Amino acid sequence: MKMWISLMLLAVLTGCSSLGVKPWERDLLAQPDMQLISDPIEASLDDHVYFSKEGSSGGRGFGGGGCGCN
Repeated sequence: MKMWISLMLLAVLTGCSSLGVKPWERDLLAQPDMQLISDPIEASLDDHVYFSKEGSSGGRGFGGGGCGCN
């Protein structure tokens, strides 16, 4: 029983020991493939289509649209 408790305590204490990005990993995360929006022009066109179909500007954060439906 004490062995089990000590293993669980060890797992809890070492579970958060590697938070954050190391300096040598930042070059990989800064590459264009790792960006949330890799192609800003395509994202802009998608937003235009979405807002045109929604019927109002800023439709992503609000319920319903310009047509009166929810």
